Amino acid sequence: MEKTVVKQKSHFSRYSLGDKTFLIVGYVFLGAFVLAIIVPMIYIIIASFMDPITLQNKGIVFDLEKWTLTAYERVMSNSQIWIGFKNAVIYSVLFSFLSVFITMLCAYPMSRDDFKGKKFFNAIFVITMFFGGGLIPTYLLISSLGLLDSMWAVILPGSFSVWNMIIARTYYKGIPSELQEAAEVDGANELVFFFRILLPVCMPLIAVLVLWQFVGMWNSYFDAMIYLNSSAKQPLQLVLRSILIQNEPDPGMIADMQSTAQRAQLAELLKYATIIVSSLPLVVMYPFFQKYFDAGIMVGSVKG
Repeated sequence: MEKTVVKQKSHFSRYSLGDKTFLIVGYVFLGAFVLAIIVPMIYIIIASFMDPITLQNKGIVFDLEKWTLTAYERVMSNSQIWIGFKNAVIYSVLFSFLSVFITMLCAYPMSRDDFKGKKFFNAIFVITMFFGGGLIPTYLLISSLGLLDSMWAVILPGSFSVWNMIIARTYYKGIPSELQEAAEVDGANELVFFFRILLPVCMPLIAVLVLWQFVGMWNSYFDAMIYLNSSAKQPLQLVLRSILIQNEPDPGMIADMQSTAQRAQLAELLKYATIIVSSLPLVVMYPFFQKYFDAGIMVGSVKG
């Protein structure tokens, strides 16, 4: 007997014409978006190794003889880069820890149905998402607290995020209430339940919030530019800003270049190398948090 081979239709072929059109258009836009991100990244990486004269005259070339490590040598040998790098790590780590700790503590009572005054505090939190005190009042407050030119002026003002609190509150609501009931039967009070039972369960959420806050502080420069006066306390992004926007790299990085044209060429090359150096910690950090990312976001976004 001959066996009849039945070909199964692909999953895509089962869609209607309208769905297929929508998916194709979505894939085209997604591909264009990915290219818009990847192409500049590849350009920056290759340009950071290019000889400045060749880069200025011919653009990107793949002749390895025209490539050089001059920009990285000067970036790595510059003390201000390393000072800014150290400060950025300290600010980002402290900010992430403090912000996530405050967020988790605040979200816990807001997730409880028996918390009196919940609606009042929720309204206060939501108002702060749409209205702020403004730059000048905030600066005056920081000044009156004696925090100017200190790392706490950069860390404290934005350490609490209402949006992150809402996500954490939603995540808490998705945890079975039987977990707390079992803890109460075993004699655990609120503090023991929160620190020893609830927080370990929320590790995916904590990892996501840490990643968000770390990246946010690492890439920020405005608060540091406003509140910090000492160059010894400036984060890496302020040093990068002086190179990218003001086009004024540290004199020690190009002091031996006599020609104005050569100085401009090397300054242009230093921009690309500094971008790569400042992005490396985030590239290294992300894979360790990737396994938590989807779980932390999706679980916190289902209920509300």
